[in-house]
Amino acid sequence: MRRCGVLLPVSALPSAYGIGCFSKEAYEFVDRLAEAGQSCWQILPLGPTGYGDSPYQSFSTFAGNPYFIDPEDLVAKGYLTRRRCDSYDFGDDPQNIDYAKIYKSRFRLLREAWKNSNISRDGAFRDFVERNRSWLEDYALYMAVKTANDNVCWVEWDEDIKTRRPKALKACREKYADEMEFYQFQQYMFRQQWNKLKTYANGKGIRIIGDIPIYVAFDSSDAWANPELFQFDENCNPTAVAGCPPDAFSKTGQLWGNPLYNWEYHKKTGYRWWLDRLAACFELYDAVRIDHFRGFDAYYAIPADSKTAEVGEWRPGPGYELFAAMKKELGAREVIAEDLGFLTPSVLRLVKRTGFPGMKVLQFAFDSKEESDYLPHNYPHNCVVYTGTHDNDTVLGWYRTLNRRDRKFCREYLNLTRARKETLQWEFIRAALSSVADLAVLPMQDYLGLGSEARINTPSTLGNNWQWRMQSGAFTEGLAEKMREYAKLYGRAPRRESSEKEK
Repeated sequence: MRRCGVLLPVSALPSAYGIGCFSKEAYEFVDRLAEAGQSCWQILPLGPTGYGDSPYQSFSTFAGNPYFIDPEDLVAKGYLTRRRCDSYDFGDDPQNIDYAKIYKSRFRLLREAWKNSNISRDGAFRDFVERNRSWLEDYALYMAVKTANDNVCWVEWDEDIKTRRPKALKACREKYADEMEFYQFQQYMFRQQWNKLKTYANGKGIRIIGDIPIYVAFDSSDAWANPELFQFDENCNPTAVAGCPPDAFSKTGQLWGNPLYNWEYHKKTGYRWWLDRLAACFELYDAVRIDHFRGFDAYYAIPADSKTAEVGEWRPGPGYELFAAMKKELGAREVIAEDLGFLTPSVLRLVKRTGFPGMKVLQFAFDSKEESDYLPHNYPHNCVVYTGTHDNDTVLGWYRTLNRRDRKFCREYLNLTRARKETLQWEFIRAALSSVADLAVLPMQDYLGLGSEARINTPSTLGNNWQWRMQSGAFTEGLAEKMREYAKLYGRAPRRESSEKEK
């Protein structure tokens, strides 16, 4: 079945509280998607963000970002007053997130709501804590101890709690019991609000595509609570870290710094931690995009003391065995394999064997020097096409930076000779939607016709990333109508729309 959807991080939604959240604007966005003939909303990881504000560097792979909790809902529950909400400074730029102000104000607001909630008396809250004990207790304790230690990474904590000695764990649970409940409260409110929004979206015919980073952050409860899962030495320091080798996009490669998995240990456990992680994702989302899929075939290991990714080696990953275990335990699930970049024959074989659709990005297609698998005439049906991803510039921003030869090739291929500059992005949208790809997912910025000012992230850089927000009212009824027309023209509009019109 041919489908289409939109890529937009929750953080990029408009709202009155400095960052996109599960507020009325999220529900309005879902309504517009349905009006626009879309059937999918793809988001970025929902985990709590740390240094650099990246959703791919989260304090927990299981927890949700407290920034996304809607204060209006807390007012409705009587935990806060609207006056108190309005007294906090969340920033005054509707197009950019001020993370410093969000950090300073959001937790103060949430702490006030928690103190007013008497949540410990709520049976549903207690049930939530018990059902999620396998990860929530460690996360809540991790955040409580981290806060008490001026937010330094766990590897800098006192030795007894850093290495999780039972006596120290017991003492900290008693000492920080109230603080742990505060973090449990955040997760309870996050999950309540997200489940409500997802249910609403599904009711409108919109499926949620989530995103799971292949790696976890070193500064995370996952690494602290489960050091045996990773390539750590006896002092819990990484022996090697993740990244990508030098290529045409980066002369020194990409040094991500995430800890690498001890795949031999994972295999001995039947990939238990990974199966729990994937199961948790499928509770949150209807489908999942797995980031850096080639890392399951072979991963790039960089010595932990390296300053760049220039020195490293490829090591074998778990291969198909992990996904065989996933299918056996979780059944058939909708997964998108992020198979971008240089792909070896073994990676291609792995993607093919899983049956998961890979990704095609139009911005990667127009290299005048060679034939590209990203050109639409080379697509298989079983793939997902994007004009660009969160790591790319917008189509208009990218097009303006093309060299003369590549731009000439692009113009000839897409017949752009008569396209006006202000509507150029629609020819890229047309190329994606008209392709044979089963699913087309396009960034909201491209539908809005925005330039580089709306870029979400520039890989291997710090600062000015993850900040862009869509302006209130930008997703107009007229734009939704045009999107619906394109979706219908290329056979991607939901069937219910056709049947309703025929009636």
